[in-house]
Amino acid sequence: MAQRAWKMMRDGDALVYGRRFPARFDVSAQSSFPMLRRGRLAMQIRQDLWRELQSLRGFSPAIEVRTMDGGVIVRAGGSVDGRFPKSSTADRIQQLLDDPKKRVRWINNARLTEQTET
Repeated sequence: MAQRAWKMMRDGDALVYGRRFPARFDVSAQSSFPMLRRGRLAMQIRQDLWRELQSLRGFSPAIEVRTMDGGVIVRAGGSVDGRFPKSSTADRIQQLLDDPKKRVRWINNARLTEQTET
């Protein structure tokens, strides 16, 4: 079975990372971060999101990172083919985004340097 490649689409101040385009967010949660490399941040969050929700049948993760006043807003979630517990799934995503240890790792990995761009 062939794997479809992950795609990163940039449109102005927004970056979307996923497999399906246009990205569909049947379930999602949001969190704010300082100014970081959007692509690196999206990849790191997507990996942890998949680890958290891989048992959810029909789940396809998507991450949107938007540049906002002095930082970025992340919407993590994705599409789910079929029925699923929407409220508890959204809570799990929010807990993932709020996890202090993961946030430190994501921020350290996506930190801007003088040579990097968003």
